[in-house]
Amino acid sequence: MSTHPSAEPVRAMLVLGTRPEAIKLAPVARAMATGSQFEPVVVTTGQHREMLQQMLDLLRVDVRIALDVMRSRQQLSDLTARLVRELGEVLRAQRPDLVVVQGDTTTALAGALAAFYEKIPVAHVEAGLRTGVLDNPFPEELNRCLISRIARWHFAPTPAAARHLTDEGVAEEQVFTTGNTVIDNLLWVLAEGTGSSAFRTGGRRILVTLHRRENQGERMRGMGRALTRLAARGDVEIVLPLHKSPAVRDALLPELDGHDGISLVEPLGYLDFAATLAECDLVLTDSGGVQEEAPSLSKPALVLRTTTERPEAVEAGAARLIGTDPESIVTWANRLLDDPVEYRAMAGAGNPFGDGMATARILAQLAEDFAADVPVGLTASGPYSTA
Repeated sequence: MSTHPSAEPVRAMLVLGTRPEAIKLAPVARAMATGSQFEPVVVTTGQHREMLQQMLDLLRVDVRIALDVMRSRQQLSDLTARLVRELGEVLRAQRPDLVVVQGDTTTALAGALAAFYEKIPVAHVEAGLRTGVLDNPFPEELNRCLISRIARWHFAPTPAAARHLTDEGVAEEQVFTTGNTVIDNLLWVLAEGTGSSAFRTGGRRILVTLHRRENQGERMRGMGRALTRLAARGDVEIVLPLHKSPAVRDALLPELDGHDGISLVEPLGYLDFAATLAECDLVLTDSGGVQEEAPSLSKPALVLRTTTERPEAVEAGAARLIGTDPESIVTWANRLLDDPVEYRAMAGAGNPFGDGMATARILAQLAEDFAADVPVGLTASGPYSTA
């Protein structure tokens, strides 16, 4: 443990590797860069390298260090080992005052673990999400549980997420309910107004995102067949940005390529994705972040998963967890498309994930703790205190 010199900016290393991490850490990086209290050091691992750099440029995030950890079809264990090793080297060279990780990716887990090994405190943005099923989603549920054993600051997006943490034994003084930074970024992007929608026709517009590891294979092929049945209505336009994962493309392309009413597009930059989301009528997704963004724009979301770590949207009525069965997908999508009363009820349910001020709350708490005349260590108090 050490006391940070209050006259110097706090050197904060933000570690990110995937598109969702970039979206949710971008407002934090921008705010740190425009003030005098923090010196942001943004490190990208390259976990989603093809999707990442252009988007970070558009989101006005300056990358200090770019790693290259991805190998063709590498095993998860190999990726994790490479990340911990390379991030450890970066941490020893840069010696930040804290490390900021977001969410539940392999990059986030490796960043937190490497920081722990170097005795650098960790701030976890979007802490406390849980499904209660250790391997669903895989490996994200385990990742976020492990990060919660390491982090010094737990920035929970909702009161329910904060309760998960305290119920697991995290000290209350380490848990802060902030809202989700994804809302901060979405509002910033829409205010910029520079994105272009991928929709091209005047039909009912359905935005679909599919990529989850546990949905790949035959389950995803079944989802593809459900989408062709929806397209056969003749009055809808389905836009599906294809994830770069070969497993996703192997499952979806044979089912969807060439079907009328279905537009398969390359992954959208975030500005274009936000514009596409704003223009759609209905969202079908297995993504986590989209479950947060859709309610912000009054878009009903059907969640194509068997569990969700974001039950707040379901409880509010803005999203519905319908599973992955093709019949269920077709039934619920048709129901919302054809029943204006049910559609309006979901569209008007509101957003439980924040007010666009999450970043301000996060930075205020970090600044307060580093300015205090007390040591800032790995943990505060509680069962894993290092005091």
